Amino acid sequence: MDILRARVEQQIMALSGLSLGGIDYEQPPGDPGLFGPGSVCWQVHADFPSMLCGGIGALMLQMMHPLALAGVWDHSNFREDMLGRLRRTSQFIAGTTFAATADAERLIERVRRIHAGITGVAPDGRPYAASDPELLVWVHVAEMRSFLEAYLRYRNPDLSRADQDRYFDEVARIAEALGAHDVPRSRQAVETYLENMAPELVFDERTAEVLQLLRTAPAPNLTTRPVGRLMVQAGIDLLPDWARARAGLQRSTLQRKLVERSMKPLAGTLRWALQNGASHRARRRMALAG
Repeated sequence: MDILRARVEQQIMALSGLSLGGIDYEQPPGDPGLFGPGSVCWQVHADFPSMLCGGIGALMLQMMHPLALAGVWDHSNFREDMLGRLRRTSQFIAGTTFAATADAERLIERVRRIHAGITGVAPDGRPYAASDPELLVWVHVAEMRSFLEAYLRYRNPDLSRADQDRYFDEVARIAEALGAHDVPRSRQAVETYLENMAPELVFDERTAEVLQLLRTAPAPNLTTRPVGRLMVQAGIDLLPDWARARAGLQRSTLQRKLVERSMKPLAGTLRWALQNGASHRARRRMALAG
């Protein structure tokens, strides 16, 4: 059983930002990082299955914004290395949540430097810049909303509304550190923001290509391929109803229930296997049991 657990954990690690190295989550002892173990984001971001399918859903939603898509399309190799992009995003989220303070701040500064060089003109003629405060808000909200929706669906549907508000209030700190302004800091503010953004979003040929790349992204091995396909379906189901409709991704209630029913035992297996994720190491840094 221990051998099986270790093998599954190794496969999980291959999908996560931990495979990139560069951060020792167990040092220095006692450093709480930017949030600390009492935060809601430690609770939400510790659940790897939710974070994985939430990250997939977030990417799909983000790429419906023409300027966000243009920046990634023009300045990223995601079409050749989708898994690498997911790993880098995973490292940033895990690092800013669970790493010691200096490591988290280093990650933020690195992303700020990268953003400074990402400028261009979208196909519709509008200029874009990754450092644009409004664009930073969009990327942040699409991401954090997807993580929380996945957590509510696959880990803790009883998380209180107050804690959901606290989650958005906490993680706004990261968006602001990257240069965002007027970041929504509650569940209602996030929902209102997304409703206001809906008219600006499109699902065109390039957005469809991103979705296809997600669906066909190479898995680390044959064993994980069906897991990846299920995760993509789960990510699609996290999109707001209007976003799925715009993308032509509507599915029946029965189809969505089947995905959810299949995800739950998979999520349980992943939680059972993962013993050395970023959150586990951070808890050891803080000398916390369990």
